[in-house]
Amino acid sequence: MKLLSGRSISRKLTALNVLVTGAALLLACLGFLAYDVMTFRDNQVAGRSSQAQIIGANSVSAIVFNDQQSAERTLAALQSSQYVREAGILTLDGRLFARYVRPGIAPLNAPPQLPPGMLETHRFSHGEFLLVRAVTLEGKVVGSVYIRASTRQLTQRLERYVMIAVLVWALCLLAAWAVSLIFGRAVSQPITRLAEVARLVSRDRNYAVRATPSADRDEVAVLIDAFNDMLAQISVRDSALQKARDELEQRVQERTAQLVAANKELEAFSYTVSHDLRGPLEIISTIGYILEKDYGKNLDAKGQEFLRDAQAAARRMSELIDQLLTLSRVATAEMRHEQVDLSTLAREVVADLERREPQRQVELVIQDGAVVEGDPTLLRVVIDNLLGNAWKYSSGQPRAHVEFGWLQQDGRRVYFVKDNGAGFDPAAAARLFQPFQRLHSTADFPGTGVGLATVQRIVARNGGHIWAEAAVGQGATFYFTWQENAGTRAASASRK
Repeated sequence: MKLLSGRSISRKLTALNVLVTGAALLLACLGFLAYDVMTFRDNQVAGRSSQAQIIGANSVSAIVFNDQQSAERTLAALQSSQYVREAGILTLDGRLFARYVRPGIAPLNAPPQLPPGMLETHRFSHGEFLLVRAVTLEGKVVGSVYIRASTRQLTQRLERYVMIAVLVWALCLLAAWAVSLIFGRAVSQPITRLAEVARLVSRDRNYAVRATPSADRDEVAVLIDAFNDMLAQISVRDSALQKARDELEQRVQERTAQLVAANKELEAFSYTVSHDLRGPLEIISTIGYILEKDYGKNLDAKGQEFLRDAQAAARRMSELIDQLLTLSRVATAEMRHEQVDLSTLAREVVADLERREPQRQVELVIQDGAVVEGDPTLLRVVIDNLLGNAWKYSSGQPRAHVEFGWLQQDGRRVYFVKDNGAGFDPAAAARLFQPFQRLHSTADFPGTGVGLATVQRIVARNGGHIWAEAAVGQGATFYFTWQENAGTRAASASRK
């Protein structure tokens, strides 16, 4: 109820008690009032019927002998009844034989008739009561008598009754209000104190406070005990949680320190790889080049083969160093966020591949509209590795096919690179994205086994997922998702 919303429980109990008491008294008064009205009407009918019977008995002779004066004297006796306004005697044919009208009262325009076959009838209407009764002689109807009376007596009774009822109703409401104030406190005060403790706990997060127990063993006491027990349990759990939080923070600090140290070691390793290892490797490559140029003619076929193997090994080592550096930078490099068109990137990568191997005949399909938000350098690494692998592993096909595109799957956009090359055994798919894991020999398809691991780390760092589907000799399809925001989705939708 809106009337009680926002009020204290004490006021709600008081108001509820007063409302219930007032409603009960009002219904009781209405019941008594209705009963009094029905009783009055029954008494009115009985009393006026007796009057009409007496008048009829005293008027039989006057009707039979046509003595109008005698009938009028009989009716004149009704002037002592202050509520009778009009009375009359009718002959058997319905003609008005005699009539009495109180001074100042307008008579009826037409005398009321008794319905055939009835000895008496009555009605209440417009503050008046009208009764018509037959006059009989030896069981035969010789005429009728009607009495028209005011119901002012009932109105006066009702007015007095209403005044008394209102007074009693007001006194009872006052008594109910006083009793509610006295006894309501016994119920509301413990609940009010409990609410104050609950407010204190909620505001200060202090679970050490307790509500004052109640001396009575009622429902409120059970509620207070349960609340105190709940606070005790929360206090224990809060202490355990705080202890676990402190331990977790300590572990996080330790783990952070370990990660910082690991990053420093990784940076040192990257520096060593890029400087200390690359320097001797460049010397080896240079010596091999000089030997081939200046002394190659002096070597026999076996020596020239050893020299070519050494130069190839140096190139593979240089490529492996580049791949390792890229893999290490993926986890530590700061990421930029801007819109990147993967379809354009794919065309650039394919153009580079075609320039390297112009003799290859490859059917290329690149779908437009692949716009994402991310670091363009890292996305270039992803597309370069996936398309490079598709180009490489489809080299044995007379009609090679390489495709880049995207599709909608489960409400998200999935990008893919597909080829019809050598494929791989699906049972070994879990090893694809682990560093240095290769499913084909270097004699068939050269490589370091680091590229897909790098791609997996880039995709995972951006909240995406990568997987592959393939069959031996039937090609492979690599799928990956990329976390997108609303702006990227809108840009992609506008290019469809």
